[in-house]
Amino acid sequence: MAEQSFKNHTKWDPVFHFFLMPVVVVTIVYSVKHAYAYPNAMTLWLVVLTVALYVLVLRARMYALRVQDRLIRLEERLRMERLLPAELAARLDELTLAQWVGLRFASDGELATLVRRALDERLDQKRIKAAIQKWRPDETRI
Repeated sequence: MAEQSFKNHTKWDPVFHFFLMPVVVVTIVYSVKHAYAYPNAMTLWLVVLTVALYVLVLRARMYALRVQDRLIRLEERLRMERLLPAELAARLDELTLAQWVGLRFASDGELATLVRRALDERLDQKRIKAAIQKWRPDETRI
């Protein structure tokens, strides 16, 4: 496996991205086409059901990602409280969730500098990740 970096850190979940979502989208398209060709209460209801299935699948994924983000914030808070100088550790509540998620890739040596920049310059997640010099991989995210 290649060393993780800003350019290759995006994680794809094959079951979700390449099976589940395409199947649901194709089903929506087919049900809409079928309802257009044969409009009645049942075919229209199938469109509603397939759209509901799409929303369900998407929401389940979003909930899982939100839980991961909250766990990242907790893990990073513990790491930062240990590594950061007191004046920076006192400002941790100013970080946004997106900043926490971006900072998880920063090595211990550059963490203080990046936290200070994130707070002072209001860096977003993408800019934080792009500023990291020594990448700390996260192989467990899905």
